[in-house]
Amino acid sequence: MTKPSLQASIPSALADVATAKVTLPNDELLKMYRSMFLIRRVEESLLELAESGKIGGAMHTAIGHEGSAIGAAWALNKTDYLTCTYRGHHHSLARGMDPKRAIAEVLGKATGFAKGKGGSMHFVDPSLGLMGANGIVGAQVPHATGMALAARIRGEDRVAITFFGDGALYQGLMHETFNMAQKWKLPVIFYCENNRYSEMTPISRTSSVSEIYNFVKAYGMVSVQINGNDVEVVYATVKEAAARARAGEGPTFIEGLTYRLSGHMAGDLETYRTSEEIEMQKQYEPLAVLQQRLIERGVSEDQLEKIRAEVEAEVEAAVEFAQDSPWPPIAEAYTDVYKV
Repeated sequence: MTKPSLQASIPSALADVATAKVTLPNDELLKMYRSMFLIRRVEESLLELAESGKIGGAMHTAIGHEGSAIGAAWALNKTDYLTCTYRGHHHSLARGMDPKRAIAEVLGKATGFAKGKGGSMHFVDPSLGLMGANGIVGAQVPHATGMALAARIRGEDRVAITFFGDGALYQGLMHETFNMAQKWKLPVIFYCENNRYSEMTPISRTSSVSEIYNFVKAYGMVSVQINGNDVEVVYATVKEAAARARAGEGPTFIEGLTYRLSGHMAGDLETYRTSEEIEMQKQYEPLAVLQQRLIERGVSEDQLEKIRAEVEAEVEAAVEFAQDSPWPPIAEAYTDVYKV
């Protein structure tokens, strides 16, 4: 059987792209590069742990999505709200979650941010504005919209952003939420990480339109399509959307084109795509794009290698911390739960 074809790369000319343009200084881009590489190494380490049988249950990574997480995190305030999917490690780390506590949580250890009870699919830390990942496809989207409504009612200068994949767009509650958010001009940003696959199914087999940001235009909402692998583009677009939201101009829908370099979940045999396709996409992934840009702007390879070495040591220490951490006692099964 012939494998489904995929567009070779993110198109150079995108339709209805955001108008914001920005060139960030090298020192800021280097911080972004470090955070993106940290996310990449944490997720690669989690895959290694899963493959060695040290992680129970489903574990989904977003290797190749780092540009959207870091660009958005840099563009928003620490007090702004964030919700995301079960593929949300990158968003959580981008907001400042401690890698040691993140890895410990995935391993089910007592030192995790939720004492090992949340696991990989339910990252949360209100102190970072991270109001929860969600294992139900699309469920986090109305949650963020409700937070935006609460901020409006309370008179708070807060924006909510919610991340979801292209597959979530076909859930009915998504469109009910889009309509309500636009009708009430709520301060919410809808960010679709379109990695061209809904689990194992290419978007060409699920969507009636090739550019899914067009769906949301029907609600009268500002809707743009961007290169989600370019961290500066993501930063500028989210920054502009947040400014609109704070000014009372309502929500923005952003379709950030990207590509998932890892499988849908740990253990995915990936029979639905070719190794050649994945290797080709590595030319356009966020770290490669940013690294090339930094070199073109005068940053040496030695500077980048020093950053990578520091991150490697940090992630190695985080993995060791998590593996050496204790398991939660049995009694913990009866704490932190609602009782009726």
